[in-house]
Amino acid sequence: MQVCVEQRTVTQARKISERLTDIPRWEKGVLYAEGQNLARLLMEAPANHLTPTIFANTIEEKVASHGETVTVKKRSLAWIEEQKMGAFLSVSRGSEEPPVFLELHYRGAPDSSQAPLVLVGKGITFDSGGISLKPSPSMDAMRADMGGAATVCASVVTAAALKLPINIIGLAPLCENMPSGKATKPGDVVTAKNGKTIQVDNTDAEGRLILADALCYGHTFNPRAIVDVATLTGAVDVALGSAACGVFTNSDWLWEQLHKAGIVTGDRVWRMPLFQHYTRQVTDSQLADLNNIGKYSRSGGACTAAAFLREFVTAPHWAHLDIAGVMSNKDEVPYLRKGMSGRPTRTLVEFAAGLAHKD
Repeated sequence: MQVCVEQRTVTQARKISERLTDIPRWEKGVLYAEGQNLARLLMEAPANHLTPTIFANTIEEKVASHGETVTVKKRSLAWIEEQKMGAFLSVSRGSEEPPVFLELHYRGAPDSSQAPLVLVGKGITFDSGGISLKPSPSMDAMRADMGGAATVCASVVTAAALKLPINIIGLAPLCENMPSGKATKPGDVVTAKNGKTIQVDNTDAEGRLILADALCYGHTFNPRAIVDVATLTGAVDVALGSAACGVFTNSDWLWEQLHKAGIVTGDRVWRMPLFQHYTRQVTDSQLADLNNIGKYSRSGGACTAAAFLREFVTAPHWAHLDIAGVMSNKDEVPYLRKGMSGRPTRTLVEFAAGLAHKD
């Protein structure tokens, strides 16, 4: 019965997607693949070859061919400080590389005033863990800790290539997480853009800090829906492996759209819980409104991370995609080579295509 339901869902979703563009199926498939390959290229690049500045410049070059349809804004350190993004700044301060807040505005809807889909991607171009230093084995893979930003930016580039009739805003806070004399120390308290204070007990739980400020900023666009994407926790890899990325959402409607898109592309998503049980763990903080790792750091890590992000969300349709488990490919996905996977770029594009058809 489940197989039959999924087959019907795939058929319906494909018919909707096909009505959105005159591009032949083969060309559409090529564009989807090129989008995922762009994300893979970014994720695989050595960290010294893809600093926050180089990342932003690379994306600007990729969208140049789309003319005024896509606008790129590369926000500087001064702008980030002006926006009072204290959580983002606390992560970036340990590195010699300046942070960049990257904005992509794709205007594809016939009505330019249409509320946009806002995509937010974690953009840690290298994650050493900061003062809470990671073990050295496999630390080189942390060049891909900007996988959320890579998939979000690649999705916007692909949406523009497909000429999807939808407005999309892509946001990518870009920085390195490094240890130095200026780096945030465990136990420090920082203030996010919305005024909430955060006790940083583990500097290696930095992704949620930069996303917190980006989510606050994303709300200023009055989004139709807001989706953040991040290689956030090893816990989601333990829970789901590489079979699917975990989805935490406050919206049944938004979950249905993401679920359908994942079935069509074969790059699946799986819903995870957002219980108040987890919220209580991150709000029980000795020195601040929130604690960045929660009361029990090893228990339900993916769930407490999502509960932390929820504290910076007021939109009725929000989803958090934890993609740490699908970051790389060994031999699980036969049509992908070994290395960084670029997942779930195609699912994000398919989701946007489906959303373009709906009121």
